Amino acid sequence: MVVVTGQNKVSATPDDAMSSSDAEDDFQEPATPTATQAGQALPLLPQQFPEVVPLNVGGMFFTTRLSTLRRYEDTMLAAMFSGRHYIPTDAEGRYFIDRDGTYFGDILNFLRSGDLPPRERVRSVYKEAQYYSIGPLLDNLEDIQPLKGEKVRQAFLGLMPYYKDHLERIIEIAKLRAMQRKARFAKLKVCVFKEEMPITPYECPHFNSLRFERSESETKLFEHHCEVDVSFGPWEAVADVYDLLHCIVTDLSARGITVDHQCIGVCDKHLINHYYCKRPIYEFKITWW
Repeated sequence: MVVVTGQNKVSATPDDAMSSSDAEDDFQEPATPTATQAGQALPLLPQQFPEVVPLNVGGMFFTTRLSTLRRYEDTMLAAMFSGRHYIPTDAEGRYFIDRDGTYFGDILNFLRSGDLPPRERVRSVYKEAQYYSIGPLLDNLEDIQPLKGEKVRQAFLGLMPYYKDHLERIIEIAKLRAMQRKARFAKLKVCVFKEEMPITPYECPHFNSLRFERSESETKLFEHHCEVDVSFGPWEAVADVYDLLHCIVTDLSARGITVDHQCIGVCDKHLINHYYCKRPIYEFKITWW
């Protein structure tokens, strides 16, 4: 008997203990699809589309013209419906896009007539426009609120060293303290200061001269770390401490974290002569449930 494995042929002798069926079971290779089978599995390209295109976007149904989907040639939709790519259809023959269709109507309205979504949907539509790579829609959305304001805010935060790292540290410290205490909330101290130099009310007249004419040894006398968990600053911008506090709370809230804060005083550490650290200290309360 002969057992065939690939291109090798092995002759069996009468003394073989294994039967032909056993041998075939042990040496069976996975079947390789033939060219005919592959042709049946995938349709031939290019794919043809009707002038009026029915769509199923994540279970939501839309109908639009093919020319609308191809409005801007550098978009994902234009590429998908160019005929160069295969798009599956559902049981009703609608072309299926595996994406949440909640804001797809806003995408189509822009492609049809340049309409922009209302303010409360701008951020979500912007995310969808990024997915579909619709550059003109992205440009338009970035020039209206709230995205225009966000660009200004990010420009300010760009002045803040390690801003995102400090946010992560706040979250991590609050989580560990809550877990250790088995509590709903955790408190931590945060220093937010705009000016690097210390200020005292009775030394203000000499402040500027000392600031710009310090020797290296004097500079070291002013250097210190406030006894807090996280410290933000200094920075040079018109935006003040309250603006940065607003950014911190906004970004923590965007991650689903409930946070309250209040000023509990200043550092008040003695540095040199009549100079004390007057950086404000805030207590942050993070509530986890």
